[in-house]
Amino acid sequence: MLELLSTILIFVAALLILVFVHELGHFLAAKACNMRVERFSLGFPPRVVGITVGETDYCLSATPLGGYVKISGMIDESMDVEHLDKDPEPWEFRSKPVWQRIVVISAGVIFNMILAFVIYSGISFSYGDYRIPMENVGGFYVPDSSFVAEMGFKTGDRVVEINDTEVEYFEQLVNPTELTQGEVDFTVERNGERVHIKAPKNFLDRINKGDYFSQVNLLPSDITRVQPGSPAEEVGVPDSSKILAINGDSVSYWMEVVNHIQKSHGPLTMTFLKKGEIIRLEVTPDPESGTVGFYNVGQEYFNVETVEYGFGESIVAGWKETGDMTIGIVQGFAKLISGDISVKQNLGGPVAIASFTKQATDAGGVRGFWEITAMLSVTLAIMNILPIPVLDGGHLVFLIYEGVTRREPSPKIRMVLQQIGFVLLVGLIIFVTFNDIMRQFGL
Repeated sequence: MLELLSTILIFVAALLILVFVHELGHFLAAKACNMRVERFSLGFPPRVVGITVGETDYCLSATPLGGYVKISGMIDESMDVEHLDKDPEPWEFRSKPVWQRIVVISAGVIFNMILAFVIYSGISFSYGDYRIPMENVGGFYVPDSSFVAEMGFKTGDRVVEINDTEVEYFEQLVNPTELTQGEVDFTVERNGERVHIKAPKNFLDRINKGDYFSQVNLLPSDITRVQPGSPAEEVGVPDSSKILAINGDSVSYWMEVVNHIQKSHGPLTMTFLKKGEIIRLEVTPDPESGTVGFYNVGQEYFNVETVEYGFGESIVAGWKETGDMTIGIVQGFAKLISGDISVKQNLGGPVAIASFTKQATDAGGVRGFWEITAMLSVTLAIMNILPIPVLDGGHLVFLIYEGVTRREPSPKIRMVLQQIGFVLLVGLIIFVTFNDIMRQFGL
């Protein structure tokens, strides 16, 4: 129960930040253009509590899945058309020049992008960055039954390029801009030669299941620490040594060691190398935990680089991160539309977003929360700019039409299209929510 409550609270906190910033953009732009704002609401009706200051009702509403700014003289989500029977007032949305109305409609999306940029810049300035130089990596461990093995990767391969871009750091292998391109090509070094590997169309679907390179696949079979009181210490396993073989099978990567231990049903005969000396010991895993008590601490092996950013550098880093995320999400949507990746597996609704936000916060703490909030802010901006009636992008299409033709679209046509858009949007929300619930049950 506490876990569920924690998930809901974290999700609502992130959502309120995103919605507040989005609606604040509309609000400030409307005020700057001398438009009257009748209501600034976090959440959708019914209204729960609020306060009226001047001409605006600032309130919280009962449905916490969005928010809205009601601007006088605008056909919005409320579908209110009573004002059309009267002449436009100077303070109304419809009485302003097209360019001002475009600014007001676009401001929510712009503010969401600014929020993402500010968050990414703040993270860079506050936490810096951690990078694994690929020159410190001897190669990957590739399980025989894995998807990457099906693609053509082999244990020991070193990835040197992705989409013809040199891979200097491990983090480039999970860059959304590269992984969501139309075609993803890897270049690896194998036995002194360069081999090209092309990812299949269902690449993103498969790696979303976790079947992709991870840092643990980089770790060699080196022991950096032996736990006091463990089976390994009891038989004298030397720390800072390298495991060469287990039960006669040679090993080079840490995951090979883990697999042998997990499959064991008794003592394991291990061969170690310590300062040029070969040591053979019999180690019996703990019957309760199934572990032997030695570890490879990745940061100690990889010599992870810590990068600190000054104020100006953090702005550049934030700009790049925002750009990479934006391009990655846009390319991801394109793959959804083209059918290259599964809608069922990749399109998430409130349940999936809440779960994802909680996982990110649990794993990364405050930093994880802000990172997922920034990503959701970019996603919200892109979703809102789609040319669907009732969304900002739909309003923008009407305004562009009016600016080009010098003729306002028929209110009746706009109402019909917005009602259709509203039905489609509600249908999409129902679909993704049902899809989220089915995924929670593994269906």
